Amino acid sequence: MAIATGARPVVGVLALQGDVREHAAMVERAGARALPVRRASELSEVDGLVLPGGESTTMSRLLETFELLEPLRERIAGGLPAFGSCAGMILLARQALDGRPDQQQLGGLDVVVRRNAFGRQVDSFEADLDFTGIEGGPVHAVFIRAPWVEKAGDGVEVLASVPEMPGSDDAAARIVAVRQGAVLATSFHPELTGDERVHRLFVDLVRQA
Repeated sequence: MAIATGARPVVGVLALQGDVREHAAMVERAGARALPVRRASELSEVDGLVLPGGESTTMSRLLETFELLEPLRERIAGGLPAFGSCAGMILLARQALDGRPDQQQLGGLDVVVRRNAFGRQVDSFEADLDFTGIEGGPVHAVFIRAPWVEKAGDGVEVLASVPEMPGSDDAAARIVAVRQGAVLATSFHPELTGDERVHRLFVDLVRQA
C-alpha cells in the first residue's frame, strides 16, 4: 500500500489486551493516524501495526479467538511493518522460552526471547539506554516484568542493551531492542514515558516500507 507524500500513515494498535490507549496516543504524536485493530477487516486497512505490552499468553489466545492469528502472520510475512513492546516483542519472536506450550508465535523476528526474564532478578526497573537510530540522547526505558532477547539471528540488528547497573549483574548487557527489516521490538514500554522517539522511529519505518 503506497503512502502519498505528506500523508499520515495509518498505524494499527492491536486492541485485544494491554497498553492500547497509551500506544495510540504516542502513534498520533509521532505523526501517524492510530486505528484500533480487533478484526481482520481492520488489519487490512493499516500500513503498520503496534503490538502493545500486556500478557503474551492472553494475547496469543485472543488472536486465535478473534481469528487474527493467521491473517497477522501472513501480513507480517508479506512485509507489514510491526512494532512490539514487552509482550509484543514476545509475540513477534520466532521462539519464546518459559512460555506456555500452546503459546503462538508470529515469527516476525529471528530472535529467541525469555519471558519475564528481568522479573526474577530485578522485577520492574528503569534505565537510560543508548539506542541506535535515535538522536537526542539516551532513551529512558521502563521495564515491567520484561523479556530479554536471549539469541538474535544474523539478520537482526541490536539497537539497545541494558547498561551496567549496581546489583543487577544478570541484567547487564542483555539485549532489549532489536530490528529486522520493518519489524521493531523493545523489551520496555516506550508508551509510558512521554518520549515518542521510539514511535517516531517506527512511523519512519512505516513510511519507508
